[in-house]
Amino acid sequence: MSNLSTYSDLKNKNILVTGATRGIGRAIALNLATQKAHVVFNYREHSQNEATTLAQEITDLGGTVTSLNFDLTDPTTYNEPLNTFMSKNGPITGVVHNAGITQNQFILKTKEENVDAIFDTNVKGTILLTSFLAKSLIKAPDVSIVFISSIVGLSGNSSQSVYSASKAALIGFGKSIAKELSSRNIRSNIICPGFIATEMTSSLGEKLLQEYTETIPLKRVGKPTEVAELCAFLLSGASSYITGEVIKIDGGLYI
Repeated sequence: MSNLSTYSDLKNKNILVTGATRGIGRAIALNLATQKAHVVFNYREHSQNEATTLAQEITDLGGTVTSLNFDLTDPTTYNEPLNTFMSKNGPITGVVHNAGITQNQFILKTKEENVDAIFDTNVKGTILLTSFLAKSLIKAPDVSIVFISSIVGLSGNSSQSVYSASKAALIGFGKSIAKELSSRNIRSNIICPGFIATEMTSSLGEKLLQEYTETIPLKRVGKPTEVAELCAFLLSGASSYITGEVIKIDGGLYI
């Protein structure tokens, strides 16, 4: 972590990261810990152990941490804990909408429950959480919101039509938020990662992963820490004149 960029204005900044117990979200939370931010993340009962481990790692890296048990798809579970947090610690001024799920299926086999599951988390949950936070965000200084979309939200992908649609929706929503809240000095940007080395890509198998890697101009998959670096930049004042942007981090895959 010693080679990471440092943004002094992130120190003590209350930043909420959803889906932080694994993959890209975890890397983002750990990067923010090195920035000495106050990292707030949610977890569900089945990820209690991962949440405990992550909280300890954030503390060890010098960050402050608050873990909250709530379900992104159920607003009744986060209203009280988030309000309680903000009443004690001040407003949240950074948000990373990272939580997301995928179910790879060809459209011929896609069922309503598949669509509901993906959109409830990736789109509906993100929209409702943003709406809930909006009253606080518009009163807070130097707010930055980052949406973690996907390169397939721009390009589409076979067997990922529903997931691609949900990630494309995030792009439209993130741009709209940039326009709607810019007068309150709230910035909103979207990151579109390509193939990143996470649990999701490792499940593809070595042969398939190698085939995908050959299609990437840089000839390698990305690291979660590389996405985390970009996210920290967008949360910081170093990107103070950037809003409404869709930034690809894909090794040239979309060229």
